[in-house]
Amino acid sequence: MQKQKRIMVMAGPGTLPSQGRDRMDLTHYNVKFSGKPRLTPVEMLDAWPEISQYAETCTDDGPVMEVATHDDLHRLSLRIQEILQRSDINGLVWIQGTNTLEETAFFLNLTVRSDKPVVVVGAQRPFTAISTDAHLNLVNAVRVAACTDTRGKGVVTVTNSEINAARDVTKTSTFQVQTFRSRDLGVMGYADADRIVYYRAPVRRHTTLSEFDLDKVTEMPRVEILYGHTGADPRLARSAVELGAQGLVFAGIGAGALGVYTDELRKLASEGILIARSARVGEGRVLNIGNTYEEGMAAADNLNPQKAALLLALGMTRTRDINEIQRVFDEY
Repeated sequence: MQKQKRIMVMAGPGTLPSQGRDRMDLTHYNVKFSGKPRLTPVEMLDAWPEISQYAETCTDDGPVMEVATHDDLHRLSLRIQEILQRSDINGLVWIQGTNTLEETAFFLNLTVRSDKPVVVVGAQRPFTAISTDAHLNLVNAVRVAACTDTRGKGVVTVTNSEINAARDVTKTSTFQVQTFRSRDLGVMGYADADRIVYYRAPVRRHTTLSEFDLDKVTEMPRVEILYGHTGADPRLARSAVELGAQGLVFAGIGAGALGVYTDELRKLASEGILIARSARVGEGRVLNIGNTYEEGMAAADNLNPQKAALLLALGMTRTRDINEIQRVFDEY
């Protein structure tokens, strides 16, 4: 009989470990409303002993990791890297809130230099709620982390029985359980009742093939996102720089056009501020040619603005050459 995989389960803040006031509470489960603290990983695993059918689990006894800033993600990635270096750990599940789950997953995909499975999971309904997705999402996350086929595929997310690549996935609904989707490219596979099944694998650089080494980074560069819209005030771009932003991501209109921000962003680019053009539309690539091309700025391919900001910040830890930044967007 094959020996069970040993999976580390870690948790930060978020809906999945939260407890509502009662089973009908789908909206007031924050501890300040419910008066009930978030469940620990041990408590969640104890509630579902069936998980032991799929893997041996253990939990991290370190401090609870936050995910509110780039520096938080920096610390989390280094901690996960440290855990995965252990010979007794075969994979890891990280539990957090869904609001920024895609950013955490993508950052880990770019910085955790291990081919062991890393699964990021959250829930739209708290652990205590009627018809919660928290229970099955947690079970499936452990199953996917323990699956041999997950190894080497980079960081993945598991929600609603769907496996998505960290680079591609985004939150698409405020409250519904089918919120996480890879709009352009679709799911990688499914955590179905009979087995874990994959249909594709990511081809962009990640994890063990990544050039980003957080051991050599003491502080993450500041990157801000600007949003193009009718009536926008382009002075916000310089204000962001004056407040300390070293790089800017522009959520462009249409195919990544700068609109009323054009003159201001061109000035900033000429002054050495690194700028990446993304798009606000949700699908499709921003091209580095054609009508929306801007000299001295990078095109973010099909990364949404929030992921482009992470990649730009990491790129800036390696180089301040805009051509090299464009290479980073082309390869990751």
